[in-house]
Amino acid sequence: MAMACLDCKIRTWVVGVFVISSALSLAWGVTDPRDVYAISELYASLGSPLLPGWILGGDPCGPVSWQGVSCVYGNITAIKLDSLNLGGLLSEGLASFASIIQIDLSNNQIGGGIPANLPTTLRSFYLSDNQFTGLIPGSISSSTQLTELFLNNNQFTGPIPDAFEPLTSLINLDLSGNTLSGALPPSMGNLSSLKTLGDGNPFNTSIIPSPPALSPLSPSDAPSPQSFDGPPGPSASPLPDSGRSESKKHASNMTTWIVIAGLFALVALALGLCLSMSTCCCKRRGSSEETLTGTHKQDHSSQNSFRRFEAASKQVNLKGDNRNHSHSIDMKGLDDNSDLQTSPLPFPLLPAERIVADPTFTPSTARANSSKIVESSKLFTIASLQQCTNSFSQENLIGQGMLGAVYRGRLPDGRVIAIKKLDKAVSANVSDREFVEMVTSVSKIKHENIVDFLGYCLEHGQRLLVYSYCRNGTLDEALNTDDEINKKLSWNARMRLALQAAKALEYLHEVCQPPIVHRNFKSCNVLLEDDLTVRVSDCGLSPLLSTNSMAQLQGSGYGAPELELGSYSHHSDVYSFGVVMLQLLTGRKSYDRLRPRGEQYLVRWAYSQLYDIDALSRMVDPSLNGSYPSKSLSRVADIISLCIQAEPEFRPPMSEIVQKLLNIIQKEPRLPRQQQMS
Repeated sequence: MAMACLDCKIRTWVVGVFVISSALSLAWGVTDPRDVYAISELYASLGSPLLPGWILGGDPCGPVSWQGVSCVYGNITAIKLDSLNLGGLLSEGLASFASIIQIDLSNNQIGGGIPANLPTTLRSFYLSDNQFTGLIPGSISSSTQLTELFLNNNQFTGPIPDAFEPLTSLINLDLSGNTLSGALPPSMGNLSSLKTLGDGNPFNTSIIPSPPALSPLSPSDAPSPQSFDGPPGPSASPLPDSGRSESKKHASNMTTWIVIAGLFALVALALGLCLSMSTCCCKRRGSSEETLTGTHKQDHSSQNSFRRFEAASKQVNLKGDNRNHSHSIDMKGLDDNSDLQTSPLPFPLLPAERIVADPTFTPSTARANSSKIVESSKLFTIASLQQCTNSFSQENLIGQGMLGAVYRGRLPDGRVIAIKKLDKAVSANVSDREFVEMVTSVSKIKHENIVDFLGYCLEHGQRLLVYSYCRNGTLDEALNTDDEINKKLSWNARMRLALQAAKALEYLHEVCQPPIVHRNFKSCNVLLEDDLTVRVSDCGLSPLLSTNSMAQLQGSGYGAPELELGSYSHHSDVYSFGVVMLQLLTGRKSYDRLRPRGEQYLVRWAYSQLYDIDALSRMVDPSLNGSYPSKSLSRVADIISLCIQAEPEFRPPMSEIVQKLLNIIQKEPRLPRQQQMS
């Protein structure tokens, strides 16, 4: 009996030590994997800045504190990184934070837009004095617990979204220093601190201040938001600075004592449990000497219960007393243990395997497979692209297209590159595997009149494409805004540009296997090198285009009539090429809303005049000063009229157009530069 009781005591104390060590580990910061993933995504998207304690793959709530990071019971509750000259972007992984209450990134150099999804537990969000651009997303309405929102002194544009109406807990709001329009919903009458839009666009400031709304969560459910610092500046909080300081100090002390008291309570509970289990175990052992059968059953039951305890402790997640959320209980593998479910354990189980996940997590195709699939292109990292673009700064922004923004960058070896940063809405149309497959196809496109594809980035939810840089911009700019390049666009130069662009489409349609339809051919995607060599861009990117892109193409004047029926083929590319040739002929935009209504759409205005030689001569770009051969003019008009036929099947293939342009360039006599058409 003594040996059996000793064995039972040892087993019981092992369990007790496990409980105590788990409690200490939880209290001392084994961070929730969701928070680890979210903060790792944020760290990478900010460009991995040098911050004390921040280590990619480290434990944010561990023994080594991370600058600006506050934790409660293994969950990140606040990130305060204001005035640190940070750059980069905000990651879409912000929504993965499980219990965060405050994010303060004010007074930095962070750009881009607000992520589409935000943490639902967020109460204070400070992004003032940065370089954020774009619209304020409507999805901000999902953060219904927001009490303070400071977006002032950025570059936000567009209307004020309806997303503010559901934010009934919002007390302090500052949108000043942006270029916004509209007004707040009239139902938001609980704002006690409100800054106007500025620049003659104020809110309706007749809102009567009301007392701050009660937080949706009671103090027992989560730490008070007043325990964190507000945004810098006198308007950051309605409380005086001294009051805020005292409140913060008091709340911080209270939180510390609560944590210590909770820890001692857990230890005391574990010790008491060990003693009671030891006593009960010895009693069972003593009574077991009376009946050998009972002894065998009791011992067998005790071993099974201990095994079930070990299994359950690895699979059941803790419901924390001081969290704003409840973890789901994973009972996989325990469904057959009906006795475990009917006889609950006397204390809550602690998570036994809260292992920090790989913070560089990317979908399975991002790194493991893509480098094997895409052999001829380079895999860039977010950090390297941020470095060569100065964190995607505004001065390196080349333009904004249908697929996303394009930035100029310089590699360490001095090469200048163009980086297309795909918009989230565009990128959402394809999965990671489909994106890699598309990159594989694009990397195989090799033609002297197609822009060189250098590599791509698929990391931390970002998708970017890297190309060679064309110094003379686009054909659209050359025709409309760049006077220096425009002077070089003689008649013969324009015909060579048309021929090279036609050869690029001919290669895509008739040489590539399977054939590639461009689906976005227009003058702003015809790039020019130093010697005015054409490089067509966006080739092979049609999988990224949504059905809405057809409407955009039509609205810009490049869309063929069949797009109204949702149909797009290589014939539609031919139509778009005809529009570009019309631009070369007339020097006009494909759609110009500043012109009279009958002349706004170039094709509609020009089509009926292509067969009238007098009207045709008046259509020619005035900057040519009449320097063009008359026969070439009529032949160009013939090519254009064939390309913009209403019926797709009547449009010629690109190989035929290439031959017609070759005939114009090679066989037509070149007239003196200043000779006028008779």
